[in-house]
Amino acid sequence: MVKYLAENLLLDANLNIKIADFGFSNFYSNTGTLDTFCGSPPYAAPEVFEGKRYTGPEIDVWSLGVVLYVLTCGVLPFEGSSLQALRDRVLSGRFRIPYFMSTG
Repeated sequence: MVKYLAENLLLDANLNIKIADFGFSNFYSNTGTLDTFCGSPPYAAPEVFEGKRYTGPEIDVWSLGVVLYVLTCGVLPFEGSSLQALRDRVLSGRFRIPYFMSTG
């Protein structure tokens, strides 16, 4: 299981995506659950902020969604002046849409 971070996705000479920095990764097993809070908070899924146990893939899908948002918009979808403010925004689903993006 990898906790994605946009800055850790690299391109090689053939434009293949390579994932760097596995320092906060975990081994995936479909028979167990995890409860670690590691990685970068702006990429953390709601389950992580709530301290819920998780299997892994759903956390990676959330983090990848944040990466895709950053690649599309150039900014993070959830920001806060503190970890608590960031947590509140993630848990309430209050993300920002940059002024230059169409909402309709």
